[in-house]
Amino acid sequence: MALVYLRELDEQTKFAIWKIEETAEELLGRLQLDARERAKLESLSKGKRTLHWLATRVLLRYLLNTETYIDCPSDKNGKPYLPDFPYKISLTHSYEYAGVMMSTKGECGIDLEIVKEKVVNIKEKFLREEELIFIPDGHLDQLYACWCAKEAVYKLQGNKGISFLEDMTILPFVYKPQGVLTLQLRKEDELRTFQVYYEKFQQYMLGHVVE
Repeated sequence: MALVYLRELDEQTKFAIWKIEETAEELLGRLQLDARERAKLESLSKGKRTLHWLATRVLLRYLLNTETYIDCPSDKNGKPYLPDFPYKISLTHSYEYAGVMMSTKGECGIDLEIVKEKVVNIKEKFLREEELIFIPDGHLDQLYACWCAKEAVYKLQGNKGISFLEDMTILPFVYKPQGVLTLQLRKEDELRTFQVYYEKFQQYMLGHVVE
């Protein structure tokens, strides 16, 4: 694996992105897995899903600076956590990259997506009319900034019942290659506001947020 991006946002929060260059066998050789994790690994389809799962765990060990076993289960909604460390974590992957974010400040979320034309065909599934109105036609990068922002907040709050379309609203913003947008999440009768940071990373879009 090659570390291609390491960023410390402050003393409490950091994230890293790795380019996956190893085989599944090479990645597995750098891990210690318990019976639960081995069962999880066996349940994955071979190929990218296996590489992504293994790579995020290897990267997690890199950020925690340990080669020993790390317990990283998931809660009932599939949100990963570290029972033996003080960090909140979020994992992401896309094609040849894997990413991990961790923070002692609060819950966090990170998302990495390769930018492709197909997002134009599904934009109405995750953005409302009042959101689409401030995005120029065909602006793929801004569409992906919105998608990554919603995905990052979705991971942060860890509730499978949240809808990108119905429960999340992005306020108007002017796209830059690196910027910040405001996202409002309505969960039951509570309205929460998040500042989500986004940036273009090679041919990918990256979004991250911390409570």
